[in-house]
Amino acid sequence: MTWPVKITELPETGGKIPDPIAPFKTVLLDERGKAMSSENFAQLLGKWRDTGTRETRFVLGAADGHSDAERREADLLLAFGPATWPHLMARAMLMEQLYRAAAILAGHPYHRAG
Repeated sequence: MTWPVKITELPETGGKIPDPIAPFKTVLLDERGKAMSSENFAQLLGKWRDTGTRETRFVLGAADGHSDAERREADLLLAFGPATWPHLMARAMLMEQLYRAAAILAGHPYHRAG
């Protein structure tokens, strides 16, 4: 049910995202992005997977957020609500949503358990 995950932390300034294995998608976590239900998020990831996307990059911005150019180039701007979250909290929330998406796509009861 799980997908391979690699976490790369870049320095606050001057960091570059490593060259990807194509084709890939880029998702920027951004407070001005789109809020999605867990089901819709899972459906989107499933669609990307099923149409040949081999890698999806999730990028949390630095203290000043993402540049306008980065926003324009992203495949999705994703928000966990209008609040600003500390990076460690945003990472944990992202990992939970990725796990939940895998569970939803696999038909596993985790998503509705509890």
